[in-house]
Amino acid sequence: MSGGLDAELVALRRRLHAVPEVGLHLPRTRDALVGELAGLPVELVEGSRCTSVTAVLRGARPGPTVLLRSDMDGLPLTERTGLPYAAPAGTMHACGHDLHMAALVGAARLLSARSADLAGTVVLAFQPGEEGHGGARAMIEDGLLDVSGERPAAAYALHAIADLPHGVVHGRPGPVMAGYSVLEAEVVGLGAHGGRPHEGADPVPVAAAIVTALYTYVDRRFDAFDPVVLTVGQLQGGAAPNVVPDTVTLRAGVRSFGRETTERVARELPALVEGIAAAHGIAARVTWRRVMEPTVNDPVSADLLAGEARALLGDDRYVTLEHPRTGSEDFSEILARVPGAFAYMGAAARGTDPGAGVAGNHAPTALFDDSVVGDMARLLGALALRHLTAPTDPRASAGRDEGER
Repeated sequence: MSGGLDAELVALRRRLHAVPEVGLHLPRTRDALVGELAGLPVELVEGSRCTSVTAVLRGARPGPTVLLRSDMDGLPLTERTGLPYAAPAGTMHACGHDLHMAALVGAARLLSARSADLAGTVVLAFQPGEEGHGGARAMIEDGLLDVSGERPAAAYALHAIADLPHGVVHGRPGPVMAGYSVLEAEVVGLGAHGGRPHEGADPVPVAAAIVTALYTYVDRRFDAFDPVVLTVGQLQGGAAPNVVPDTVTLRAGVRSFGRETTERVARELPALVEGIAAAHGIAARVTWRRVMEPTVNDPVSADLLAGEARALLGDDRYVTLEHPRTGSEDFSEILARVPGAFAYMGAAARGTDPGAGVAGNHAPTALFDDSVVGDMARLLGALALRHLTAPTDPRASAGRDEGER
């Protein structure tokens, strides 16, 4: 790929970085993407449940559908990078979604130039609301997986990481990111004077017993090689030191890596909380909210992605992760329905030691070296071409075929 297109994608990323939006409704971001896709031989479909943009690129011959996805939303952070194109106070692209959008626009351009060679269809999905707002589910409900006329045969996404080595792709078969759920419990007692606690039903020691039991339960009842990571991040009750409160509320974030384990914790942890409260003669009102499913890579698709990354970028620029990362990602909604793979692209500055205090994603000081965006575009394009063309050399890809590397 020419340096000209690389420069255009970097410039696009910086324009998007300067105007982040949060949540499911991102009108400025949507309009910018629609403008970038104008003139390409794609069918544009906009969402009704959110401001998503889907571009459908049909090849010259029939064949399978491949889905490529980028997220669009920023975070409610005030940026402290000092960049000349830094966002105004209050919102920031602190998770690299601006790079993802630019890379997918680049893949759209590369693949559009090869549409005559394609036997099948590419669906390019630009998704709002990834940061815990249910954007993937909203797009699926809007018909994303049927927009080409048939269910995708494969789906892929890349994620920039500010504190991973520059330009190195990291992936693995099986679980690659955790599922995330929230347990909330209101422990309901009966208030009383602090000097006469026997006249009430004190929820505080019951809540304390629940917290201890939750930590013990996930440590002793789940396999260490399929772990559950639980954090009680909120514990609130009472307004004065000499008053027994009526209620205590606790909230816990729960992360799990296997789909069966995710189902199991959703059943067992609420029952544990309710049982402890009942044993003390009071009630607990428990809710369980599944925010994101585990992100689980199809092994065949993960191997294909690894092969394309090595062929396109070099053997030294692909690393197999030993363990999943403990963050969460709602591309999991797509991978629960379509075989595919999700991988990371390191975006630390060249020559930076990522272990030396480099800020990671979601930090207000996170810095992404956007010179990786061209390689992200090439890799996404190569993955689609791998499914939709039948080259003599199965390692062939868009960039190499055009002599761009």
